[in-house]
Amino acid sequence: MRTPGPSHAPTMAAALGARPARRLRLLLSALKPGIQVLRAGPAAAFGSSVTSAKVAVNGVHLHYLRTGDGEHAVLLLPGMLGAQVSVARPARGPLCLVPNPSGETDFGPQIENLNKKLFTVVAWDPRGYGHSRPPDRDFPVDFFERDAKDAIDLMKTLKFKKVSLLGWSDGGITALIAAARYPSYVSKMVIWGANAYVTEQDTEIYQGIRDVSKWSEKTRKPLEALYGFEYFARTCEKWVDGIDQFKHRPDGSICQDLLPLVQCPTLIVHGEKDPLVPRFHADFLHRHVRGSRLHLMPEGKHNLHLRFADEFNRLVEDFLQ
Repeated sequence: MRTPGPSHAPTMAAALGARPARRLRLLLSALKPGIQVLRAGPAAAFGSSVTSAKVAVNGVHLHYLRTGDGEHAVLLLPGMLGAQVSVARPARGPLCLVPNPSGETDFGPQIENLNKKLFTVVAWDPRGYGHSRPPDRDFPVDFFERDAKDAIDLMKTLKFKKVSLLGWSDGGITALIAAARYPSYVSKMVIWGANAYVTEQDTEIYQGIRDVSKWSEKTRKPLEALYGFEYFARTCEKWVDGIDQFKHRPDGSICQDLLPLVQCPTLIVHGEKDPLVPRFHADFLHRHVRGSRLHLMPEGKHNLHLRFADEFNRLVEDFLQ
């Protein structure tokens, strides 16, 4: 596995565009770890009741947030290193959940603003991420399959009869696999920033974030504080290697063979200015997920659900109803 060196820099710059530093920061918007939550409390930052807990699933303890009282269960699946919130312990009063210091949570606007009467929203930390530790995160060749099983089994453990999935980036891949593997359990699905296979262009971009010591201090420091430098750096390297595994499969496939098995109504959202997931990935998913809809956001980038949260939330609510 090669790491980007000086001779590789022009290629990386071409892949990321005219301003690679800015685009690299965009990728890092998916890296939102948090601090251990010990007990639940009101989520002042989100403006409504949010509970935080852990539950045993498939031999690990998975952390999740839950809000809303609607009959329609919705699971939010985060991107790489995704986690939901940090914790503030005030001098007086209950424990409060607040956005972590690196910026928004992976799904802050969705946790806060999706209709609480229509939906019960659950946001989880996959094993090895955020509060779902131990174990440490690892990346066997079936790690997306494992996450998909964990996600579905989490919702079953929480006694939901069916669920809709909102998957961002890696979480979008996990959602695709979950929908294909558990078609009778998944009602609907919205994915964005996801890909069903890996190209050389993709791996070249991912190699650009392999060495976290080369990241800007502004981007790196909050993540170091939350995860610890060693775990943060090691996990990022392992993620790059984990994704690289798929490049050696036929056609670089992550889950291409599963796409025809998806039966639920599916909305694919794509930001046309996404520097991390080129348009051809969204087009491929649209062609191969039967009956899917493709919605393009001309100004959207990889974090379109944060930058254009109101538009995205309206789109999601209309689709899920």
